[in-house]
Amino acid sequence: MDLGKAITSRHSVKKFSDKKPDWREIIECIDSARYAPTAGGNFTLKFILVDEKEKINELAEAAQQDFISKAHYVVAVCSIPGRLVNAYGPQGDVYSRQQAGASIQNFLLKIQESGLSTCWVGYFTEEKVKGILDIPNNANVEAIFPIGFEFEKKKTRKAPIDLDNILYFNKYGKDKMRKNNKVEA
Repeated sequence: MDLGKAITSRHSVKKFSDKKPDWREIIECIDSARYAPTAGGNFTLKFILVDEKEKINELAEAAQQDFISKAHYVVAVCSIPGRLVNAYGPQGDVYSRQQAGASIQNFLLKIQESGLSTCWVGYFTEEKVKGILDIPNNANVEAIFPIGFEFEKKKTRKAPIDLDNILYFNKYGKDKMRKNNKVEA
């Protein structure tokens, strides 16, 4: 699958089939996260691949989202921003979150390319997730991802926001590019 197709076809899945994915494919998807940009070469993320049904059910409860319990695997993504905060001060926490977003996007696109499905779950009780997975206090739980094969393919997908609503030129709010070598106001 080419990158453009992976980007435009990626969508959240909350209904998984009974077919169990090969955990090695999930590890390949996690591996793609390592290639995202990092601040100062400091990679702050940790990934936890969960296959124990009891823990998956507890994670579903911590997120108050039952569909998570139907997945065969869940990946929890954590960041430990300490090194970045030491190097860059409070801005290091921002850099850690940016790195998490970039790494997770790589992971999501590789999931799509591999034929697996997931949903980015950001709503959960962080302390409960940390307790279930023994995540240390100095870590931030960025998201959890139930992974499986999509139960039924969606027939239609909601159109993304119109490009004209998000693109400006040279300054915030300017929606025109140069015309005849003159800058329009």
